[in-house]
Amino acid sequence: MSDPVSPPVVAYLFTTFPKNTETFLQREIIAMRAHGVSMRLYSLWGGGGAFRGLPVARFNKWRLFTLLWMIPYESWRRPAVLRQVLRGLATRRPPSWLNFWENMLGAGFACLFARDFRENPPSLVHATWSGAPATAAWLLWRLDGHRFSAAAHAYDLYEHGGDWWLRDKLEHAAFIHTSTEMGRRALVERGLPAERIFCFRRGLDRLPAFKPLRASRAPLHLLCVARLVEKKGLDHQLRIYAALQAAGIEFAAHVVGEGPLRPALEQLAGRLGIAARVSFAGHLPQHDVWAELEWADVLLHTGVIAPSGDRDGLPNVIPEAMSVGALVMTSPVAATTEAITDMVSGLVAPATSPEAWVAGLRRLSVDDALAEKLRRSARRWVEENFDAHKNAARLLEQFARTIAESNA
Repeated sequence: MSDPVSPPVVAYLFTTFPKNTETFLQREIIAMRAHGVSMRLYSLWGGGGAFRGLPVARFNKWRLFTLLWMIPYESWRRPAVLRQVLRGLATRRPPSWLNFWENMLGAGFACLFARDFRENPPSLVHATWSGAPATAAWLLWRLDGHRFSAAAHAYDLYEHGGDWWLRDKLEHAAFIHTSTEMGRRALVERGLPAERIFCFRRGLDRLPAFKPLRASRAPLHLLCVARLVEKKGLDHQLRIYAALQAAGIEFAAHVVGEGPLRPALEQLAGRLGIAARVSFAGHLPQHDVWAELEWADVLLHTGVIAPSGDRDGLPNVIPEAMSVGALVMTSPVAATTEAITDMVSGLVAPATSPEAWVAGLRRLSVDDALAEKLRRSARRWVEENFDAHKNAARLLEQFARTIAESNA
């Protein structure tokens, strides 16, 4: 009688999990679990505990002290790996101290968890970001041959020119997962093989009810859900609100999110004379964000390319708004136009052109036929492209193919 075959296990590596601002990763895990995937979840910085009944192993930082003897031990086992890492440290300049320490965090995790992975090897290691998680996955592969895959997001690709060791790590991945065609093109441009890069979009684990169009959109209910950071272009958005006020268009605006720019933005709203019309709600839990989307007539996204090079991919809140029936107006920066086609599923205008936004928002406030056409087209796009279970199934197929190749 043959020995029973163990079911495949995917080890998921996160920077922080669960994290309130990264609901797309939570939805992926929910969908994977619904498909019956056996997973081990690891959080490299904070997080931990449990998620939907699944334990999340937290990397306790006190374990870094054990590197004093674990580094010599793993270096003795794999001296070529140590030489490669030291050569990289000597010949590469990190784009920022944050990215340097992210990579060192991933390296520390790999060194300290190598024995655990060696004694209980997963079928595949999947890094959910190309920073610390991908560094950990790459080193686990170098130390003990664990096959790995990785996801690459806009932050990994563009912040200060992208992650420090991005190409070195990802060229050894069994496959690379990105959620936008923009991201896929950026990876190909960096010399990574196109045949191993797949665009699997994020998604909703369930579709919300589609709300009716508000019969009278006066005052116009405007919503922005964003971290208050440079790439969101919120200074431009406040000037758009000032232009709406100058044009005599009645509106109320809610800005949901936190970030370092909040004091400066609140001061700018005061100087522009719109503080009474624009409220800063701070960070809200997800159910309250959905309530804001129910309230909103239009979601505004005024994304730009930040001085650091960072930019958005396709923010989750855009398909979320599309799914519930809120209209969307966006700038054409990054991958937002992969979901919003001008005059088809929403409106598109440069963040630096307040007059174009005034014209577009004025029309959305009075043109019921156009508003209905855009809303229904947007909902169809979500149904076809943003179903977490369908997209997780595509990612799962790639997991299964990779694991089968490893076992062949």
